[in-house]
Amino acid sequence: MLIIGKEAEKDIREAYDWYERKLKSLGTSFLAEIEATLEKIQENPHLYALVHQSMRRALCRRFPYAVYYMETKTSIVVLAVLQQRRKPVVWKKRKLVK
Repeated sequence: MLIIGKEAEKDIREAYDWYERKLKSLGTSFLAEIEATLEKIQENPHLYALVHQSMRRALCRRFPYAVYYMETKTSIVVLAVLQQRRKPVVWKKRKLVK
């Protein structure tokens, strides 16, 4: 089961809004890319690199974003969806919701 944390949902919403302001429908393309990345994570959560203890990072292909997630015994929890230029301290401050 995939759980997207509230802060990660906010990250996605803010990025979508930013891309939509830049070019109509670019936000929709961004959402499609995030969905494709989340599907790949669900299919094979161990495919992506460990970046800190049990935190993994999946890079998006078309947009400069990374999905930060952790695997629990029963689910995959997405803690952040961040522009790759942001400092990693952002996701380190977020708490795992069980």
